[in-house]
Amino acid sequence: MSREPGSRLPGLSGLKARPKEQPQAAQEVADRVGNRHGFHDRSPRRKKPGRKKSPRSWPLHPRVMPAIGEAFVAEAERLGLTQGQLMEDCWKAYLQTRGKA
Repeated sequence: MSREPGSRLPGLSGLKARPKEQPQAAQEVADRVGNRHGFHDRSPRRKKPGRKKSPRSWPLHPRVMPAIGEAFVAEAERLGLTQGQLMEDCWKAYLQTRGKA
């Protein structure tokens, strides 16, 4: 099936984004769990356009050897943490060994 570049697919023009229906109790549980793991509400604000700034706003993109990266990902998943949270825990442990925590 070929079509002209830039042409639209048939039947997709009527699709619209709709919010998922979710019970209020389930949403509250998800919010509590997210807050416990460091995720906060960043939905758009009414007064200022755009989303609220994340408290975790320092991006790190380390380059590591594949075996180390795979082990780091596996450990984060095993602990139920994000890789950023595991990196924060590693930094805290490092500072404790240096007597700076």
